[in-house]
Amino acid sequence: MPGPGAHSLRAIRDGVVARLAAAGVPDPEVDAELLIGHVLGLSRGGVQAKLVMDGELGEPDAAAIDALVARRARREPLQHLTGRAAFRSLELHVGPGVFVPRPETEEVAQLAIDALRAAAEPEPIAVDLGSGTGAIALALATEVPHARVWAVENSPEAFPWTRRNVEAVAAPNLDLVFADLAVALPELDGRVAVVVSNPPYVPLNEMPRDPEVRLYDPEPALYGGADGLDVVRALSRRALGLLRPGGVLVIEHGERQSAGIAALLASDGWRAISHHRDLTTRDRATTALR
Repeated sequence: MPGPGAHSLRAIRDGVVARLAAAGVPDPEVDAELLIGHVLGLSRGGVQAKLVMDGELGEPDAAAIDALVARRARREPLQHLTGRAAFRSLELHVGPGVFVPRPETEEVAQLAIDALRAAAEPEPIAVDLGSGTGAIALALATEVPHARVWAVENSPEAFPWTRRNVEAVAAPNLDLVFADLAVALPELDGRVAVVVSNPPYVPLNEMPRDPEVRLYDPEPALYGGADGLDVVRALSRRALGLLRPGGVLVIEHGERQSAGIAALLASDGWRAISHHRDLTTRDRATTALR
């Protein structure tokens, strides 16, 4: 039995799972253990080990967990509560004002990493347009250390998060610039091997299903005009200027946008346009050659 003022960790955990499940939170067991771990300074594995040992919690920790669970039950993103988001081998700072990176974007980053590794130059250049947290740019810089990477962001709300993550990772081959992706980095025109972007692509009349996205992700990072492709149009034109002949463009997009993006890119003169599915078999990215 828990001592005076102590709470059974198992009972706390089971209660949190039940509350989150009732609120419709996906994977309530995962979120429960991550929230408890955040308060206790433990990994999820550490929480599970403490559960096996019938661990106890004091009142302050139990109260802190309760407060976080109440916010998560209102569908505030888990990453906003912990202040962190995992992306490939990175742990990024996130919060209000910046788009929380998704697991499917890790696969988009892989396409850009593969293209960058295949570039013949001794120091190939990559540009991440609309970098947000800096997730893709930082993945490229850390996983292709002989490359030179630029991260471009122009949201006053997102840019402090980009800068914080760039400073935290401290990749020596990464440069960050505050600029509109439509006109960014003219000094690199014709020299870039890979341009990659996860632009806003949700059509204005389509409301994202997940409350975490609809209520908490910044609208400028979500919506891309009437058909969702306004920013993609600007991205296509700018990438044509940045890339050298044979350079690769990688764009993340919605599952029903492949045909529209293919037509857009073909009309701009791109070659070898290909679509790529994510692990759920949904079309998730398009690549093309300059």
